[in-house]
Amino acid sequence: MANIALENVLSVHHWNDKLFSFRTTRDQALRFRNGEFVMVGLPGEKKPILRAYSIASPNYEEHLEFFSIKVPNGKLTSRLQHIQPGDEIYVSRKPTGTLVADDLKPGKHLYLLATGTGLAPFMSIIFDLDIYDKFEKIVVFHGVRKVSDLAYRELLEEQLKDNPYIGELVRDKLIYYPSVTQEPFVNQGRVTDLIRSGKLAADIGLPPINPETDRAMLCGSPAMLEETQEVLNELGFNISAHMGVQGDYVIERAFVES
Repeated sequence: MANIALENVLSVHHWNDKLFSFRTTRDQALRFRNGEFVMVGLPGEKKPILRAYSIASPNYEEHLEFFSIKVPNGKLTSRLQHIQPGDEIYVSRKPTGTLVADDLKPGKHLYLLATGTGLAPFMSIIFDLDIYDKFEKIVVFHGVRKVSDLAYRELLEEQLKDNPYIGELVRDKLIYYPSVTQEPFVNQGRVTDLIRSGKLAADIGLPPINPETDRAMLCGSPAMLEETQEVLNELGFNISAHMGVQGDYVIERAFVES
């Protein structure tokens, strides 16, 4: 497995009984663009099971961070959710992915639309200094079922504002909009309904979403992607159909399901 590196787990954080994140060491030769993903797996089998994981840490950090669901009988996550600091883990050396800012046309506002673990690639993107030069406002929408599913909420609401590198940019340009569908919460509703009704833009003090000024990145379940694409297409947005070809929005499925 020449394209696979063996890394060490540095830390593990369990957000609730369904979600966890973990950090690993990083191969010094690994280079990636913020928003890309790699393959992750565990040693101990003749043919390791590898799954695609978006990198949640920015490309200038010395470690790698990943955000995962827990599937009780999942082929990988049933084991992966029990990792501890010091354990070894496989990480591929060939990052790829469609959620890169270079594939977006220039715009004024960037909407990062995520559900569940689809938030992961956007965590790396909002730590990217260049993204703040390209857009006047960056909106992080995170849609979940339960309030406890809002991983990274404290970081996005408060801690980033004090970050020594991007804190000033975050205070001026980053807007975090969490939304819950199955419990009482200040923001409620699915992303498609919030866009169609105009509530999402109105709540954050921006004009209605439109392709003349706005760009978007989507990451979530296949159903979320299909429904949100339909809404954006109705509004006149054009997808970046091929890597390297700029469009109004780009999409990628939140990979880990087992």
